[in-house]
Amino acid sequence: MRLIDYPAIIKLAWQNFDDSKTIDTIEDISAKVSTNHVFRVRFDNDDIIIAKLSYFGTYEHFKEDHQIIHTLQNNLLYPFENVLAKSLVKDNEVYTYRYQDGITDAWVVFYNPIRSLHRLPRRLEEGHIKKLGSEIAKFHKACARVSTVLPQASKTLRSDIQDLLNILDTEVGQFEHRMHIGYLREQCEIFLENRQNLVAGVVETMPVFMDWNLGNFSVTKNLELYSRWDYDWFRISYRVMDFYFFSRVTSDVGDRTAFSYLIGPLMEDRFILFLKEYHKVYPLTENAVLFMKEAYRFFILNYVIKYGRYFFHRTYATKLQREAYEIYLPSIDKEFDAGKILKALNI
Repeated sequence: MRLIDYPAIIKLAWQNFDDSKTIDTIEDISAKVSTNHVFRVRFDNDDIIIAKLSYFGTYEHFKEDHQIIHTLQNNLLYPFENVLAKSLVKDNEVYTYRYQDGITDAWVVFYNPIRSLHRLPRRLEEGHIKKLGSEIAKFHKACARVSTVLPQASKTLRSDIQDLLNILDTEVGQFEHRMHIGYLREQCEIFLENRQNLVAGVVETMPVFMDWNLGNFSVTKNLELYSRWDYDWFRISYRVMDFYFFSRVTSDVGDRTAFSYLIGPLMEDRFILFLKEYHKVYPLTENAVLFMKEAYRFFILNYVIKYGRYFFHRTYATKLQREAYEIYLPSIDKEFDAGKILKALNI
């Protein structure tokens, strides 16, 4: 996917959407940590929109994700009706554009710029943590309420892990993971068994935005959730999938752009303080708490080992994958203390 002329593709996408407005400039504002590329598009009349271009996965999943997010955005009620950016619509559905030329297969979606207010400090105080726990619980409840009207999602945790197992059966997979085939199969099977026993058909699924770094959202002066941008890392899943990132945000170390996947933040008293406030608003079940370590296992298997080379720079992806085998996966069953969390929440 090298030497792709992203601005040219965006111009084609816009021309197909509305050829009555002329693009003046296209500015790359990507975070440059994933396969999504984000651009600020300014027109000759000074209007601005945001364009997102992606080429990871499949166009069908890209289109599906944005249709779900669009429906979610349109159905969230006060005070969250303006939290998510509005996608541009054509012919009564989210407009997506597919560009195909040789081996290049890239897709574009447009949306209105999201307004932002105040950023939280990179290291939160206890008052910030408690308010954030309450606000995210309210947001999760709002998302859960509209889950029944959302289009059905084709990707699930089970299908993603089964996909990794299928890769391990291929010649390419056996070469790429040759040092750890047996161990990876074991970890996948542990995840699938615990998912089935703990949450399948018992714990609700809902829209979750798994990347909640502090730079991805803004709050009001009263620390109420105001806006959330960046459509990366979205899926229909169990709400505890969000918790690993919130454990990092509330960690005593503070939020970091470059991060490890250590499980330690899930056990910090500061994160348990977040969970206590969350639990008061949107109570967790024992099974949901027990599944938290499986959500973490899923992150490692799916986003570090299976997809790491797509999400991170090659050198960093190699480092994370090495640490996954040496540190992250072995730590899950040794370090996660569900009893400590259950006791703190009086479950």
